[in-house]
Amino acid sequence: MGGCPAALVMSASVAWEGEADGMHSFVKKQADVQWIWPAMHRITRPVMDFHVGDRRRQSARQLWKKLPAVYREQATFYTDHYVVYAGVIPAERHKAIAKKARLTNHIKRFNNTLCLRVSRLVRSTLGFSKKLANHVGAIR
Repeated sequence: MGGCPAALVMSASVAWEGEADGMHSFVKKQADVQWIWPAMHRITRPVMDFHVGDRRRQSARQLWKKLPAVYREQATFYTDHYVVYAGVIPAERHKAIAKKARLTNHIKRFNNTLCLRVSRLVRSTLGFSKKLANHVGAIR
């Protein structure tokens, strides 16, 4: 995960749509909460990039900066109603949707799969990360 593969530079026949969501995890102790902010292409489903940080607007900005310029300029992003997205993703590119609309189900499924495959992301585990760099490395 991380970095934009060359396959993401798509033809005009593929829709420019993305999904973004956040999930929390812990580093060293439960009081040290880290949020993982992945963004993926909605149709072809590769993860464009991710950011690990807190749950504030600055972390959402960091994720937005990491996305390929063509996506920041052309893609429509579907997110939940978390308020920080509205201040980061331009209004003409952002669609905050309800769960029933099912337009973020791929990114939510990805987050669940990530938790299943990377044991240190599970809330009650002995395999937690002791350092943030190790945590990011396990996700990558």
